[in-house]
Amino acid sequence: MTDAHWTASPSTLLRVGPGFRLADVDPASTPGYDGGKKAGQADLAAAAERFDQLQERLYAQSRTQPDSPSVLLVLQAMDSAGKGGIVRHVIGATDPQGVHLKAFKKPTAEELAHDFLWRIEKEVPEPGYIGVFDRSHYEDVLIGRARQLAPGEEIERRYGAIADFEERMAGRGVHIVKVMLHISGDEQKSRLAERLDRPDKHWKYNPGDVDERELWPAYMEAYQTVFERTSTDRAPWFVVPANAKWYARLAVQALLIDVLERIDPQWPVADFDVEAEKARLAAT
Repeated sequence: MTDAHWTASPSTLLRVGPGFRLADVDPASTPGYDGGKKAGQADLAAAAERFDQLQERLYAQSRTQPDSPSVLLVLQAMDSAGKGGIVRHVIGATDPQGVHLKAFKKPTAEELAHDFLWRIEKEVPEPGYIGVFDRSHYEDVLIGRARQLAPGEEIERRYGAIADFEERMAGRGVHIVKVMLHISGDEQKSRLAERLDRPDKHWKYNPGDVDERELWPAYMEAYQTVFERTSTDRAPWFVVPANAKWYARLAVQALLIDVLERIDPQWPVADFDVEAEKARLAAT
């Protein structure tokens, strides 16, 4: 994907590679983009048509090719980092019939009776779909580690189970894009304060978010370990600075367009005589 304001591909700039350190990423930065907020919003709107067309082609192709690929966007972040905005402003530009959105909440009693990946397996997008996980299987190694909800050896087992699971998904044609929206503690504090100041935002506020803030260093350490253990060639992690909401949305859109362009889905060829049908239609 190319754009006048991108100086380099977000898929390269934001990808977690060897030696990556989360502590080196400035959440207020806008890597590879030399425009400001106004330009970013305009570019987001301009690229929405391209994203929508690629998504429609992906969905249409799967109607005649059952083994067509799919895309899975995994969104992870500290609370208030902007996952909902990504869903509304990026994914919302496409036809919802080709999108499968799943927001994973606290596991139910039934889900806890199974392995942690049991509920995840059921939500993997079918061929032709763009799947979006608002939180995901990574909660089980992020919260699990930061809050010490599981023994260390179980957390270790889960890293391996996740890597195996994602490798299986990739082998089935699921293109996995894992995104951490990275905000600063100060930015989160400001966003939570806004929710308290505005009655129309009170429904978004969770008193537990303040408790989680006290574990910020533990969560950052848990994310660093996740990147080291589970960012692979077929299921890479991308860390997107997210203090600027407009940049985070633009970057995630660019990551998705990039993977769709690499898939290069094609319109299905008609399985009927087009000219004959034109003649039939004209005669009615």
